[in-house]
Amino acid sequence: MNIKHYLDSTYLKTAEQAGISESENIELAKKFIQEAIAEQFKLIMIRPDQVAIARKMISDANSKVTIGTVIDFPFGRSPYKAKMKEAQKAIEDGADDLDFVCNYEAFKKGKVDLVKEEILYCTKLGLENHKIVKWIIEVAALSNQEIIRLSALIKNLIISHFKEECYHSVFVKSSTGFYKTEGGLPNGATPETIILMLENASPLPVKAAGGVRTYDEAVAMIQLGVKRIGTSGAKAIADGQVADSEY
Repeated sequence: MNIKHYLDSTYLKTAEQAGISESENIELAKKFIQEAIAEQFKLIMIRPDQVAIARKMISDANSKVTIGTVIDFPFGRSPYKAKMKEAQKAIEDGADDLDFVCNYEAFKKGKVDLVKEEILYCTKLGLENHKIVKWIIEVAALSNQEIIRLSALIKNLIISHFKEECYHSVFVKSSTGFYKTEGGLPNGATPETIILMLENASPLPVKAAGGVRTYDEAVAMIQLGVKRIGTSGAKAIADGQVADSEY
């Protein structure tokens, strides 16, 4: 197993979150991009305003690393038309993967039609542009029953409205990595939540994001059935070390 083929190396902090200047944050993002190229990771996951930079760096290096970005991150509260506008700009800048934050708060409040609408329109936009679409459901904000229901909702919508050949291009993803939990509870993927997602999202693939910090943990996730792993400690994991990253 080449673990690097599963790793989405991730840097999603704003300058404010990182406690550095905008220019310093861009340089840090560039280091992640360059590392992804050098290590031949599956993908580099960055913020939308850095996609064009990544596209140029990857093209200049003649690299096969793909580019992912996050849409309506990290809260997912925007109307679907705003999500689509942000996604369209990312597509134009050269993104390969579009990781939308699902409006999980609306889902928790029973506004299921709103959630269905955004999933259908945004997924359609991504697939029509030959992109990978991922729906971040933010497992730390959901009960186990809500994880089951939301995973199944996404699966059923995709099966009902898109051809079978598209299924492998629409993921259900666990976490943003930025959700604030209480009492030290995990805010990312856990084996328990991933199993619930796998059982209820199949045949759609699942991405485990956040909380995977060692090579063994990554292998365990892959053995469960995940197709991608999002982490800001990709090199440490690939090197068999413990990632000290928050995500």
